[in-house]
Amino acid sequence: METLLTGDGLRLHLRRWPAQGPAHGTVQIVHGLGEHIGRYEGLASALNAAGWHAVGHDLRGHGRSEGARGQIAGAHTLLVDLAAVIDHLRQAGAGPHVLLGHSLGGLIAARFVGESLLHNAARWARDVDGLVLSSPALDAGLGRVRGALVTLLARTLPDLPLPNGLDPAWISRDPAVVRRYREDPLVHGRITPQLAQFIVDAGELVLQHAGQWNTPTLLMWAGADRCVAAAGSAGFARLAPAETVTARAFPTLAHEIFNEPERRQVIAALTTWLQRFQIRPC
Repeated sequence: METLLTGDGLRLHLRRWPAQGPAHGTVQIVHGLGEHIGRYEGLASALNAAGWHAVGHDLRGHGRSEGARGQIAGAHTLLVDLAAVIDHLRQAGAGPHVLLGHSLGGLIAARFVGESLLHNAARWARDVDGLVLSSPALDAGLGRVRGALVTLLARTLPDLPLPNGLDPAWISRDPAVVRRYREDPLVHGRITPQLAQFIVDAGELVLQHAGQWNTPTLLMWAGADRCVAAAGSAGFARLAPAETVTARAFPTLAHEIFNEPERRQVIAALTTWLQRFQIRPC
């Protein structure tokens, strides 16, 4: 099992799905809240078939990575971890490097890319060639009252473990997907106020800078999403430059668009968009 040691001493679990033969580049997957990278086997297989290496890590506090479930050490923890994984992968990889984030992972990936738009970018900022966002948590749908409660708890009890409030039935209209999710021992249902505050703050920053977006981006979201507010994706699509961001809504799909009965349509949209990076295999 491949692992990577973080700056504060936690081991992150890495998973690779290499393409057979020469590849166009690497798609790095960032998974969502409470799940793990192993749930992306099907997507990775489709990426391999399209000529791309696929790789990803279990976020800290998730899956086989170390750390208290649903807990982060600070506001930029997940972003610093992501930079470390990118650096590790680039030591051996060549060709375009595309980030693909789903749900919380989409928010993390978007917030990571958005850092380069800030006047004083953090030391963990890294450039990537492309970005794919799948039902990103740009709007957690908390509302004013619950948002204020999150802020209060983040200041007073930042590491308090709480239920994340997500019903497994919301993730997909495919009963088999929901059943496997419920039975998966690596899936958990916890979140801490500090992680919830990160979700709120990161989503606000990404939307504030959507008009300046300069990284080629494919944004796809579920119109029937009950896990995150689809309004966040729609707002980003409305504000972002059309020449940079390709936006597509799937009105009837549930949250996990790559695990819906119509998954072939979603994967086709992804692989077609990725063709812009396919100059020559490496």
